[in-house]
Amino acid sequence: MHTDKEIDTRGLNCPLPILKAKKALSEMSTGQTLKVVSTDAGSMRDFQAFAKQTGNELLDQQHVNEEFVHVLRRR
Repeated sequence: MHTDKEIDTRGLNCPLPILKAKKALSEMSTGQTLKVVSTDAGSMRDFQAFAKQTGNELLDQQHVNEEFVHVLRRR
């Protein structure tokens, strides 16, 4: 899946992956996509809640090896 921007939040725990994603999304245009790579297992539910609260669309979530990958579309 093509994404416009990717951020690496490996090694960071909640709420840092969400805060970094929020900052990255604020610098992007409507419709652009952001990929976030995390090692925090709680990030799966955190990004679901984040998308619901902010109106950004959660396009995909994957658990690959020890990493969690989230793809969001900016509202």
